[in-house]
Amino acid sequence: MLASAFARSSFIRRAVSSTAVSTGAVRGLASLEPYEHYGKHVFKGKVADDYLKKHGADSSLLEDPNWTATHADTVAAAVLDWACDNGANSYCHWFQPLAASGVRHGLAGQVHNMMMQFNRKTNEPEFEFSGKDLIRGETDGSSFPNGGLRATHMAGGYLAVDTSSHIWLRGDTIFIPSALVSYYGDALDEKTPLLRSNEALSKEGKRLLGHLGYEFEGGLDASLGLEQEFFLIPRDQYYRRPDLQIAGRTLIGKNASRGQEMCDHYMGAVSSATPALAFFQELQDEAWSVGIPLKTRHREVAPGQFEVCPMFGTATTQVDQNVIVMQLIEEVAARHGLAALQQEKPFNDINGSGKHNNWSIWNKHGVNLLAPQSLNGASGNPLSFPVVMAAIISAVDTHGDLMRMSISCPGNDFRLGACEAPPAIVSTYLGHDMTTYLKNFKEGHPGEYVPHVKTLDLGTSSILPFNVPAEDRNRTSPFPYGGGRFEFRAVGSSQNVSMVNTVLNTITAAKFAEFSDAIEAGGDPIEIAREALDKHWKVIFNGDNYCEDEQETLTKNGVWRIDSGVEAMHRLVADENVALFEKMGVFKKAECEARQVALHDHYTGTVEMEALCLVDMINQHVIPSVKAAGVGPLEDLEKAVTIINEAVAEIHAADSSYEKAKLARVLRLDTMVELRETCDAAEEIVPADLWTLATYKELLFLDTHVDAAVDYEE
Repeated sequence: MLASAFARSSFIRRAVSSTAVSTGAVRGLASLEPYEHYGKHVFKGKVADDYLKKHGADSSLLEDPNWTATHADTVAAAVLDWACDNGANSYCHWFQPLAASGVRHGLAGQVHNMMMQFNRKTNEPEFEFSGKDLIRGETDGSSFPNGGLRATHMAGGYLAVDTSSHIWLRGDTIFIPSALVSYYGDALDEKTPLLRSNEALSKEGKRLLGHLGYEFEGGLDASLGLEQEFFLIPRDQYYRRPDLQIAGRTLIGKNASRGQEMCDHYMGAVSSATPALAFFQELQDEAWSVGIPLKTRHREVAPGQFEVCPMFGTATTQVDQNVIVMQLIEEVAARHGLAALQQEKPFNDINGSGKHNNWSIWNKHGVNLLAPQSLNGASGNPLSFPVVMAAIISAVDTHGDLMRMSISCPGNDFRLGACEAPPAIVSTYLGHDMTTYLKNFKEGHPGEYVPHVKTLDLGTSSILPFNVPAEDRNRTSPFPYGGGRFEFRAVGSSQNVSMVNTVLNTITAAKFAEFSDAIEAGGDPIEIAREALDKHWKVIFNGDNYCEDEQETLTKNGVWRIDSGVEAMHRLVADENVALFEKMGVFKKAECEARQVALHDHYTGTVEMEALCLVDMINQHVIPSVKAAGVGPLEDLEKAVTIINEAVAEIHAADSSYEKAKLARVLRLDTMVELRETCDAAEEIVPADLWTLATYKELLFLDTHVDAAVDYEE
């Protein structure tokens, strides 16, 4: 059931024929009507205010987390009224378990309960939803990945509402953003450490800014803008690929005769002759209704690849909203006869998908710590900004291993280091102007940061000369400064980015604390910042990160480089990193150890699913096709099955999660890559009518798989 007439009007089913995707209606003319429903299905602002006033309160109540202790019943009554008015009669505590990327639909956990009870006298149902129902929940924590923190004989998992995010509604259910912890308060989810890291960043950021002469009310928040990339393929062809269904990526597949070499897909027209445009319109409609300002949509570089971007917002809210958007992408795509692939590298030899994590730090008064004019103007101290930047640059250099750990999702194995994805060497790009500004500051010649612009004259009177930034874009850098923000480009598209931002917040908070400690011990803030820049200058690199000679130089200079994602995960339990997280109040030692186990188990489980799927594809598709055609490497294919099965058995026999993951990586990146070549060689010579798997040609080129003209809505 859809929650409103607005949602029903945007719900358009798509028929899928046996050979091609059919298009349906798309919204033809622009209208403000869809935007009148923006945020109607999220309990905040005017929506919350209208319902809370009926119960003697207003939306300002929600700004203080203490409402959970003082006014839970009031908020619950207002939420119940809002839910009923929008056709919802159920609720759930919506939480984000570990190890969900690439395998768990929606990346979230939830149990739906009806907001009702039965009158014992009349046996009639009545609406009922108390403050206790709203703020607390309980579940079986041992059934989720937990790294040993829970077991069947000590299984309790406890849910508490996250007041920094907002209750939202979809269909007949309200979703209550929640944290999941064990009986002992250990984090069993992605959200809890992120919330803790926000506290550390706010505390230590305010402390450092106070030493720089900037005092203000309220705290600091990390702000995010998350760019979500994904592929759309015809759903009927998706059903002809067991690997895409099971693993989210093609384990075998000969390249099509056309790829991305013509650069023709990037920012091309989103064709109304395919379901893509109608998909985007419905996706944005659904996102807007739950208060997600999904503003940008466009084609990406690879064939069949697309991107959506929201506006910026606070870290916890943006992470929650990105998880929602990822679920919407998959579900809306299916309605339009499409399948959405959000794994990092679904196809070989073309671009993979990332989730560029644009990160900055703001206070409640609209001051951006990463924008020099904003921070220096608010603080009245022209040297506040270089001190903050010195701390962050120092953090990247010191804790690049943790940044690498945070992006070590299985799909990044095949994505990092090529096709516009940065390598696994954690440097930062600042651009010429910012680098020169900080260099002058470091050498005792501080000045005002004034970014240069240059004027372009196109030599035609039809277009007047105009200004562009003097800085170019460096898309090979894992962590470039983009003016007011850092963009962590190495983040994978399938990830829940809570760990990514937990790390960024924590390492920055730790450096803020280190600077403050030195100041409180009698040090001069400017000299402390200069010394930090001098020590960590090597992490600044404005060149080509794909250049092997430059990579070798960076590595020799001591910039963090961890090529193996499995080894990067292991850095979570390094003594210095455990001490860091404990000091900042983000993870306890047991939580670090458990999270490392969960990461390694997730990696190994992913590889095992891929390996067993490949065995099935060889046995059930490739070998029969080769036999039917009477051509191809039949003996090598039969040997491949044995090789994979023996490797999986070796993984099972390993003693620890870490050892299993190391063996799994060898199976995935060495053995299975070699065996792929054998399968692809078979595809190359088997006649098309005998090859039973969907090919790259059939999967990637949506524009050539359409059998109906577009039908515009009236």
